Amino acid sequence: MTLRVLAVDDSRTMRNLLSAALHQAGFDVHLAEDGEDGLQKLLETGPDVVITDINMPRLDGFGFIEAVRGSHNNRNLPILVLTTESAPELKARARAAGATGWIVKPFDEVKLVAAIERVAVSRGEA
Repeated sequence: MTLRVLAVDDSRTMRNLLSAALHQAGFDVHLAEDGEDGLQKLLETGPDVVITDINMPRLDGFGFIEAVRGSHNNRNLPILVLTTESAPELKARARAAGATGWIVKPFDEVKLVAAIERVAVSRGEA
């Protein structure tokens, strides 16, 4: 089964990097440009794993995670935060909102793919 990954990031460059790395790893990749777009794409694509940035216009990553977790259908959906931020209080806030994991940019493709596969397996998807 091919894992569906939704990547939410306001940087076109980062979306392109994620798309290339994840397609190469064999994932079915869907992209969104901010939290609002991410919520729409979430409904359209039904991903197995979500990757989200924190600092985005319209709806930031924290708000996006809280909105996803607010839906009964998505309580167990793995959400990885991919951001330049590394402050412990932000990690704690993301965890409190419902994030599954935290990866600091720039990302290592091998570690990112391993993290996606790990959280998907823990959910029973892979």
